[in-house]
Amino acid sequence: MPALSEVLAALDALWPPERAEQWDAVGTVCGDPDAAVRRVLFAVDPVQEVVDEAVKLGADLLVTHHPLYLRGTTTVAADTFKGRVVHTLIKNDIALHVAHTNADRADPGVSDALAGALDLRVTGPLVPDADDAAGRRGLGRICELDQPETASEFAARAAARLPGTAQGIRVAGDPERTIRTVAVCGGSGDSLFDEVRAAGVDAYVTADLRHHPASEAQQHSPLVLVDAAHWATEWPWTEQAAAQLDEISDRHGWGLRTHVSRTVTDPWTAHAASSSPNE
Repeated sequence: MPALSEVLAALDALWPPERAEQWDAVGTVCGDPDAAVRRVLFAVDPVQEVVDEAVKLGADLLVTHHPLYLRGTTTVAADTFKGRVVHTLIKNDIALHVAHTNADRADPGVSDALAGALDLRVTGPLVPDADDAAGRRGLGRICELDQPETASEFAARAAARLPGTAQGIRVAGDPERTIRTVAVCGGSGDSLFDEVRAAGVDAYVTADLRHHPASEAQQHSPLVLVDAAHWATEWPWTEQAAAQLDEISDRHGWGLRTHVSRTVTDPWTAHAASSSPNE
C-alpha cells in the first residue's frame, strides 16, 4: 500500500497546485506523509458530517473540492467548527487534501464532470488556459447536445441528472427557446457572462446566479440561464476524481479503496414554492 506522500504526488499531478487561482488555498491541510493509505473518501465540502463519514468508513485520506481554510486563521481550537474538523481528522489519522480551482481548470476538470452528468458533448474550454497548447484546460466548458431540446426540456434534463437539492433548478429565459449549444461552469459562474456571450451558446448552466448579473444577462441576449445548487454542480467531480485515482492505483498496484460521499452538504435544506406573481 502506498504512503500518503505517494498518493498526494499523484493527486498533484492530476491537479497541479500552481494552476490554482492566487486567492485559493489548495493542497494538504493535515496528514503524516509517511502514513499508509488504504481508503480514500472524496467529497465536495470538508464539514463535520463528511469528516464523521470518513471516520466511520475507516478512511486514511479525505479529498475535498472546497478548502477548509480559504483565508488565514490563528487557531484550530476545537470550540470552532473548523477546529473541530481538524481535531477529528488528526485524532483518527485521516489526512485532508484540497483540490479547488486547480481542479476547475484541469483536463478533465470539474466542468467536464458536470457536462458528463448532463450527457453533453464537450467541444472545448469556455476560458482556455493561455499556456495549454492543446486547448483543453481552462475554466468552464462549451458543449453540444446530441439533439436539440427546448429550454424547459433541458431544465428537466438537469433536474433529473444532477443530485437533488432543496433549490432544484431555476431557469431564466424563454422556456420554448431551442437549445443546441450549452456553456457549463461548475460552482459560481456569474463572473463569466462576457465569455458565455462571446461563445454564442444557447444556454448556460452554473450556480449561485445573483439577481443583477442574471437580470443584465437577460437584457443582453436571449441566453437561457440554468441555475443549479452550487453543491450539485460540483458533486459529479467527486465521482470523476475517484475514478482517476482508481486508475492510478491499478497502474501502480496500490490496491486503494476509493469512495464517494453522497452526504448532501448543500446548505439549503427546504424549499417552499411561492404563488405565481400573476395570481
